[in-house]
Amino acid sequence: MTVDVILPCLNEEAALGWVLGRMPDGYRPVVVDNGSTDRSAEIARELGAHVVHEPRRGFGAACHAGLLASTADVVCFMDADASLDPRRLPTVAAPVIGGEADLVLGARRPRAAGAWPWHARLGNAVLARTLRRRAGVMLHDLGPMRVARRGRLLELALTDRRFGYPLEMVLRAVAAGWRIAEVDVDYPPRAGRSKVTGTVRGTLRAVADMRRVMGRRSWVPRSFGPPLGRNAARLPGRRFGGRPKVDRD
Repeated sequence: MTVDVILPCLNEEAALGWVLGRMPDGYRPVVVDNGSTDRSAEIARELGAHVVHEPRRGFGAACHAGLLASTADVVCFMDADASLDPRRLPTVAAPVIGGEADLVLGARRPRAAGAWPWHARLGNAVLARTLRRRAGVMLHDLGPMRVARRGRLLELALTDRRFGYPLEMVLRAVAAGWRIAEVDVDYPPRAGRSKVTGTVRGTLRAVADMRRVMGRRSWVPRSFGPPLGRNAARLPGRRFGGRPKVDRD
């Protein structure tokens, strides 16, 4: 079985060799160049990746372009900056391939000091806690490594093309009644400074995009009632592997 791995990419020439070199057998990289000014696209192509060009800037724009360009039944998303190890993809994908879950996210576990800056970790924790309260899905990280079936993702009709894309995916999956799970993944230091988590300004911009998506009512299923209503605990997430799931609230 072939699984497509969508890698949104903006000036990641220093990291692509490591990322593509660790791609597991059967996992086909789809590198989406989002306007790089370095040799990212050229390097990716030389290393055997399928390269897609998305001129519209935005994390969501790159992710969705990769989704449209992919052809496999199961697709993965992950960053191209070497902050996540592609060798973890089979573990994250296994519940989807095995029919145990519809969407699986990699819950990041930092393995070195500075791998996850405090401001990015705090912003992620606040969003995850809000998501647990409003949507009733027990996730602790809105991480960039995730796996689902391509056809079902397209049915979600995602519209955000900025940093709100990953959150919109989860919210619409909740509304559609998907089984959502987490798998622990190592989070080593990235190559170079992140465009998002590397600065407080970048983190605040990402959080603002996600709060905007969270504020929409279009994703809320009718059975849930108001976003903060008592019915918001109907779709608890599951964790596969790693430490036992503990609700940190």
